[in-house]
Amino acid sequence: MISSQLHQQIPELDEIINVDDADFIESGLKQRSIIRICRLAAVNDFIFLGKIGQVTTERLNRIKQKLAAWINGLN
Repeated sequence: MISSQLHQQIPELDEIINVDDADFIESGLKQRSIIRICRLAAVNDFIFLGKIGQVTTERLNRIKQKLAAWINGLN
């Protein structure tokens, strides 16, 4: 889940995308936002009509590492 409600951030878990980050424009976001890593969901692909943006490979890898650590109880 992506949210602009920055006060909901869980430090060391959620990922903030700042307007001055290299991938902000490509993300398709309109303002500084957080990726709520523990608020992810699995859904069927037919629900999505398209994509609004993307993040860098580095950010995606960091998110994957944080998610794996959270699932394994390392946070």
